[in-house]
Amino acid sequence: MVSNVVSQLFGIKYPIVQGGMIWCSGWELASAVSNCGGLGLIGSGSMYPHILREQIQKCKLNTSYPFGVNIPLLYPNIDEHIQIVIEEKVKIVFTSAGNPDKYTALLKQHGIIVVHVVSNLKFALKAQAAGVDAIVAEGFEAGGHNGREETTTMCLIPLIKSKVNIPLIAAGGIGSGKAMAAAICLGADGVQIGSLFAASEESSAHINFKNEIVNAKDGDTMLTLKELTPVRLIKNPFYNEVIRAIEQNASKDELTALLGRGRAKKGMFEGDIEQGELEIGQVSASIDQIRSVKEIMDFLIQDYVGTLSKMNNFGMLTEI
Repeated sequence: MVSNVVSQLFGIKYPIVQGGMIWCSGWELASAVSNCGGLGLIGSGSMYPHILREQIQKCKLNTSYPFGVNIPLLYPNIDEHIQIVIEEKVKIVFTSAGNPDKYTALLKQHGIIVVHVVSNLKFALKAQAAGVDAIVAEGFEAGGHNGREETTTMCLIPLIKSKVNIPLIAAGGIGSGKAMAAAICLGADGVQIGSLFAASEESSAHINFKNEIVNAKDGDTMLTLKELTPVRLIKNPFYNEVIRAIEQNASKDELTALLGRGRAKKGMFEGDIEQGELEIGQVSASIDQIRSVKEIMDFLIQDYVGTLSKMNNFGMLTEI
């Protein structure tokens, strides 16, 4: 795999970014991905400020390669998180779930590379206008919080690619080298992968949640709670409660009360697979084992190269 604009932007070997997933993406996962040639991300959305600082410092001790921090802009303590990444001299920040205008200029003033996650063309153009260095376009297949439009990755990537002139990273439904090759053929310059790494040995997720990912079948995840913030979940008793409430025309306040606080932590970090919120992508149906980050990265690269070779044999594609 040759170097391209994404690997050059981040100073990494492969244009593969690990998703900054809450309750899954601690320093162990981020440093492991970076050590294997990708870009590891610490998921700050589930961290108090002092925990984020500790995670960054531990990541520095465990990798000499670039890594970044994912910051959901609508979460509490955002101002403190921004200050911490500046103080700790983090080189790369991915922002999501909010307005990129608010912090992009400040981060870039401190020499930080800024990437923003979007789910539609409108927000991609807004992110580019805000001055971000790259965009992650996340399709409907992705786990966690997602776009209301339900636009799939295959439709989203070529649409956004035709309208922006900064590096584009595809996310959602990418769990193999084949999917990575498809995303690049559609116009992406790199990929961001969440679900595969959520089920890795180095993920900070609870083993119960990892086993739920491995056991998930086709159709076992669904996008729900559009009345609040859309999120893709594994179907479990809590999910069923949500669906019943929606069918009974529950108000936003009633849904908020049902959701309560700490549902994602309960499910993904503490391992309550009955009443916890289990956020994962559709590609979980293709994940059949818990593997180390090295095994995952080796699989992705070998599968990608093998896919290109197969396409070349058909006379369909020259080397990228």
